[in-house]
Amino acid sequence: MALDPYKALDYFNLDDQFSEEELMIRDAVRTWTSERFVPIIGEHFEAGTFPMELVPELGELGVFGCTFPEKYGCAGLNSTTYGLICQELERGDSGLRSFVSVQGSLVMYPIFTFGTEEQRMEWLPKLASGEAVGCFGLTEPDHGSDPGGMTTRAVKDGEDWILNGRKMWITNGTIADVAIVWAQTEDGIRGFCVPTNTPGFSAPEQMHKFSLRASVTSELVMEDVRLPGSALMPGTGGLKSPLMCLTQARYGIAWGTVGAAMACFDEGLRYSQDREVFGTPLAAKQLAQKKLADMATDISLGQLMNLRLGRMKDSGTMKPHHVCMAKRNGCELGLNSARVVRDLLGANGISLEFQTGRHMCNLESVITYEGTHDVHTLAIGMALTGHSAFR
Repeated sequence: MALDPYKALDYFNLDDQFSEEELMIRDAVRTWTSERFVPIIGEHFEAGTFPMELVPELGELGVFGCTFPEKYGCAGLNSTTYGLICQELERGDSGLRSFVSVQGSLVMYPIFTFGTEEQRMEWLPKLASGEAVGCFGLTEPDHGSDPGGMTTRAVKDGEDWILNGRKMWITNGTIADVAIVWAQTEDGIRGFCVPTNTPGFSAPEQMHKFSLRASVTSELVMEDVRLPGSALMPGTGGLKSPLMCLTQARYGIAWGTVGAAMACFDEGLRYSQDREVFGTPLAAKQLAQKKLADMATDISLGQLMNLRLGRMKDSGTMKPHHVCMAKRNGCELGLNSARVVRDLLGANGISLEFQTGRHMCNLESVITYEGTHDVHTLAIGMALTGHSAFR
């Protein structure tokens, strides 16, 4: 069944709330996603590959680390614009938004925030252009929601560091040129810029996934990796440093998951208008209309929350617990929307000729990574009550 081009849901005319520049950049990324990415994503999802040939185009679009200064080859945009970019990228696929999120929020952000000027000049321009790819090594096989229990360790040896340990579920690891690796030291948790061609470093790809198939997921293995003292990012100290990075990434997820929900809603609405059931369009049936109305309400609420979150981030008033609520909300409404539309599509919902089933599978990962639904629930509860339920 041929469906018309994508039409974004904007029930409350929120486009009126964005600047001309914000809308121009959003529309440029929307067009690129529709024309360059959507036509090929089904094949890559089925094959379990990421379209690396598009990385230079993403660099030209300016989406990598787009909020950082122009002196490093970045676009110098505000955070609300970055949110709109994530919304449009994940409308294409969670793997695409993940690639961009990791590059900007989890690799470029710590280098910019905690690194030396030499580290910034060495890596940020190459990462911004897509010439280099980065990954973020925090999660371990036995330490996911409790990263403070990590066993990866860096030990001083003269002026050098010796790094040993393993990381799991690392996006971009196998294709990365630099890894931001977090390790226990005698001074607590510190972050290191690790060139992936360093002897003793390897990143085997993790295969056999039913989710995020168009994304490279890896294990990082470090066996007596010798690093110069200059590999340490001197501004890092304690678990707060990697959690600051995760706050940046979760912000993009909050916007991206609403974008995935918008993609599913659009497909479900158009399909229900074209599909005839018992002599009338599916969209004329009461049950279908209720599902569409519920989804449109949830998506509109998510859009409003993200707009407020973006303006708070740009004004410096956003706190981590605000991001927790938006990420939690976006993942839940995105996954619920995908499941409802998969049902509306009937048997077509499991076909890669349609996008909803792919989004549904992807969002099962997104609701888990960078803070599970339950962990964000407890973070919100702690902000509300002042009591931690983690320990």
